[in-house]
Amino acid sequence: MEGKLRNSTVELVIIELLTKQKQHLSANQVYEVLRTRLPAVNPSTVYRALERLTKTGKISVSDMGTGSLVYEMVDRTTIHHHVVCQTCGKVTTLPDDIIHEFIEKVVKFTRYEITTNHLVLFGHCAECVSNSRVG
Repeated sequence: MEGKLRNSTVELVIIELLTKQKQHLSANQVYEVLRTRLPAVNPSTVYRALERLTKTGKISVSDMGTGSLVYEMVDRTTIHHHVVCQTCGKVTTLPDDIIHEFIEKVVKFTRYEITTNHLVLFGHCAECVSNSRVG
């Protein structure tokens, strides 16, 4: 029973952190913040908690091209997506209404039930293209 309490405590602190941050955090960043509040927490406990929260749909996990997965709260009222510049790493947030029609077409074409709530596209921002940093 003690393990369950600890897991739920870690999950609650993760949810609180991601809600306050309103940004993507890597598992290591989450761990670094958590260990200041819960000194006995270990990285594997944080990883397992992040995995459970992802599987239950409370948080989302994305590959933003940074070399490590990042996590953020799922907010069903403001679903959004991202475009990431592969040159400079700039992230542009896209509202769901831009992507929604595309997802509907994918559903119609594949007859899949799409569960993605966070689409990440990669490209090169206008600044990098104009500065010829692309290549």
